[in-house]
Order: sequence, then C-alpha cells, then structure tokens
Amino acid sequence: MLVFTRKRDEAIVIGDGIEVRILRVGKDGVRLGVTAPPDVPVHRQEIYQMVGAANLSAATAPANAKDDTSMVERLATRLRRDSAASGLSAEAVGRSAAKVDLSAEAVGRSAAKAEPAR
Repeated sequence: MLVFTRKRDEAIVIGDGIEVRILRVGKDGVRLGVTAPPDVPVHRQEIYQMVGAANLSAATAPANAKDDTSMVERLATRLRRDSAASGLSAEAVGRSAAKVDLSAEAVGRSAAKAEPAR
C-alpha cells in the first residue's frame, strides 16, 4: 500500500485523469473528492461490495422475477438511504451508480449473464 500525507485542498493523481482531492478534514473523517473519466466506476467500498453481492446472487440464483425485483428494490432503497446519510447529491449518486442498472427489467434481462462488479 502506498501511503500519502496530504493537507486540505491537496490531491493525488492516479493514472491518467483520476484525481483524489482532500476537501475537508474532521475529527471523525476525511471528505474526499474524486475526479475520474465517465467510463471509470467510482464507488465507496460498501457500495461496491453490495453491488458485487447482488450480481453474484443474481448469477447463482434460479431465475425468479419476483425475488429479483424485490432484491433490486431493497438494493436501490439502501443505496438511496446510504447516499442521503453521507450527504451525496443526487447527481453524485447517479454518476457513481451509472454502471448499475437497477430496473426490474434489467435484472430480468441480465440474470443469466450477470457478472461480479469490477
């Protein structure tokens, strides 16, 4: 693991076009801003794991549209609640979840070909 020391308004750059900037430092946490190309998914770790688990579940479970729909609805509700609690704007949530199609139709279409999140 590469460890950096950064102050407020300083940044690190990863590869071409990914920047992680320190926006605020508090006693309980650090607020980071991530600038990345639209084709690079950016997720908080717990969201990434949740999406990966949902994809794995969809890939291994028998095709049952009702169960798939309820799972997608639970995931969407949790994403909205977690995003609201963390203070993310709707635009930020939309961008970070751009690769995740949470509609019931998409789950039905992709249940057979689902793959774990990258």
